[in-house]
Amino acid sequence: MVLRLFAHWEVSGRQNVPPMGPLIIVANHQSNIDPPLLGASLPRNLCFLAKETAFGNPPARWLLYNYGAYPIKRDKLDISAIRWALNKLSKDNAIVLFPEGTRSPGKMKKALSGITLLAIKSGAPILPIGITGTERLGPILRIAFPTGNIRVKIGQVFSLPVIHGKLEKPQLDSLTSMIMERIAALLPESYHGVYGKITNPTNTRNSIDESKK
Repeated sequence: MVLRLFAHWEVSGRQNVPPMGPLIIVANHQSNIDPPLLGASLPRNLCFLAKETAFGNPPARWLLYNYGAYPIKRDKLDISAIRWALNKLSKDNAIVLFPEGTRSPGKMKKALSGITLLAIKSGAPILPIGITGTERLGPILRIAFPTGNIRVKIGQVFSLPVIHGKLEKPQLDSLTSMIMERIAALLPESYHGVYGKITNPTNTRNSIDESKK
């Protein structure tokens, strides 16, 4: 594989990947190489939600659809993409999402809330992953021939707490932060960006409970 030929590629935590059943995989996003990198790093067949603009021309559209990707609109809640993802999860597939919605080389950006809505509606467990080293792979030649130290750190599967009744915005924001903090915990501090102050997930859950009172 090209990664092994040109880069020092390491994957840790493969034992944390459930071998079957529905799974939502979330990771920080630094480069266009991240989707195929995860495909090569995880011992499961993966489906992807990718930004709609990536499907702009017929060759790219054909390649992405055959790769298992589906377009998602980033500027609003995309019901069609959520339905597609729910259908895939109902058939025990593993879906990859990059909650930031766009590339964030070297520093995490604030996540979109779609990941939280999907996790709650599906009830699927979430697998956090931290990626380092791909932020330097911008130009197409660098992606085709990646170099440097590339690390994929796979965390522990977790599930969101059950929400009874209407999901209010404070709860939605808290749950989304909870997901992103699980990713940040797998990365060096310099990558944390807006998630620089990682709270204990237990504290996040307590704040959710308080908002329901």
